[in-house]
Amino acid sequence: MIEKSIVRGLVEEWLEGRDYFLVDVAVSADDRIVVEIDHAEGVWIEDCVELSRFIESRLSREEEDYELEVGSAGIGQPFKVLQQYVNHVGSEVDVLMADGRKLHGVLTAAGPESFEVTVKVKRKLEGEKRPKWVEETVTLRYDEIKYTKYSISFK
Repeated sequence: MIEKSIVRGLVEEWLEGRDYFLVDVAVSADDRIVVEIDHAEGVWIEDCVELSRFIESRLSREEEDYELEVGSAGIGQPFKVLQQYVNHVGSEVDVLMADGRKLHGVLTAAGPESFEVTVKVKRKLEGEKRPKWVEETVTLRYDEIKYTKYSISFK
């Protein structure tokens, strides 16, 4: 079986000096290798092909046969690394909390321990007869959530 750490090292070597970042490397028991990369401005197919060829040039199919897939992390997929949060600051996101609650709002900040989402909630303000929609910023730790993903809306 091809070691995940070997593939990760090859990807990181290719990434040096580029604005891409590694999202995930998965290697199955039957040597199916899936590499996900991302970029603040999107992933170009030519770069996926180049990375695929780079990995293939460093692995020997004679020693071990494998299937290789290189692609983008994919829009609408849950974020897996901090850089994805950083790249999507200012974007609408959907968050599924560990307790099952769902939040929808704008990702306003992201750090190594937590991130912030500004959500709209109905609150009865002092002196008002009816509740009004107000914006509140919620700080969430990564261990409090199941996932966060870019919100795809069709307007």
